[in-house]
Amino acid sequence: MSIPYSLKRPPGFSLALLRACRLRLGGLAFTLLIASAGCGLALLPGFRYAGQMACAILLAVAYRQVRGYPARQKAGIQFASKHLLRLAIILYGLKLNVVAIYEEGLGLLARDAAVVLFAVGCTMLFARWLRADLRLSLLLGIGTGICGAAAIAAVSPILRAKEEDTAVGAGLIALVGTAFAVAYTLLRPLLGLTGAQYGVWSGSSLHEIAHAALAASPAGQDALALALLAKLGRVFLLVPVCLGIVYVQRRLRQGGAEARGGEAKTPLPFPWFLLGFAAMSLFGSSAFGHQVLQAAPGAVNDLTVATTFLLTMAMVGLGLNVDLRKLGGGVLKALAAMVAASLLLSAWTYFTV
Repeated sequence: MSIPYSLKRPPGFSLALLRACRLRLGGLAFTLLIASAGCGLALLPGFRYAGQMACAILLAVAYRQVRGYPARQKAGIQFASKHLLRLAIILYGLKLNVVAIYEEGLGLLARDAAVVLFAVGCTMLFARWLRADLRLSLLLGIGTGICGAAAIAAVSPILRAKEEDTAVGAGLIALVGTAFAVAYTLLRPLLGLTGAQYGVWSGSSLHEIAHAALAASPAGQDALALALLAKLGRVFLLVPVCLGIVYVQRRLRQGGAEARGGEAKTPLPFPWFLLGFAAMSLFGSSAFGHQVLQAAPGAVNDLTVATTFLLTMAMVGLGLNVDLRKLGGGVLKALAAMVAASLLLSAWTYFTV
């Protein structure tokens, strides 16, 4: 006679499982609370331009400095910073309209590819010259070239970046990108660009989709549409850039292992969440996807809000790992490298628009 599985479990199994679930839910609730506080802070005058993500990261970092890391909530915080992060990147794919990019042709993608290479190359050159933290600088360069915090979040697991570097990079690029977007709106009347030119310039040079929308919207709907199209071309390059990084890293590790006469002990994992990102972008761009999303009014907007909030919760989890006392001058140098590269990118795209 077989013994039921429930009778085989150790006496404390159910209690341990219940406690583990409670701790994970507690950590998730903790990140949700700080993310919600960040959303509230972003509504206040002086903070609304920074955005909820930057505000939430600042609150998380401040909490860590004052109260320390909430070790009892560690399981849920780590779940947010890893799994919610990947889920947010997958949902982020809905922002990408592959059909619109395809209709624009190879010219748009060629320009956007040049922007990515320019941003990453300039950032790394300045970082080497300033002797900045190279891994953080690479995160900032990729974020500047592609799509800000979302790109940083996507490449961090591939680069095996430290969680504090990911949080610091996302916070810095959100704040710097906001400052650039506000500066664009102030300088627009003095630039002598048409609405179409200004839209393309904004989308080609600003850090995140929200920054491009913030800068281009005062110039009218046509400028906003062109800005988003130019920006989405850069978002499209997220997948090939990530796969390129995986390929280069594997080649480097393989070469290093062969030089040592062995094999790499820890193979690089494939970023499977990028397949979800690509699938969501294809679904949202298809006729069937359009029909499904149009059947529920406001669904796209609701998904966008949910995606941003999930990414904010993930960034809170990462921000709680940032100990400012352990951060050296490399962070400020990496910030200086990114700002310098961003200024050059703005100038180059302005004169070539």
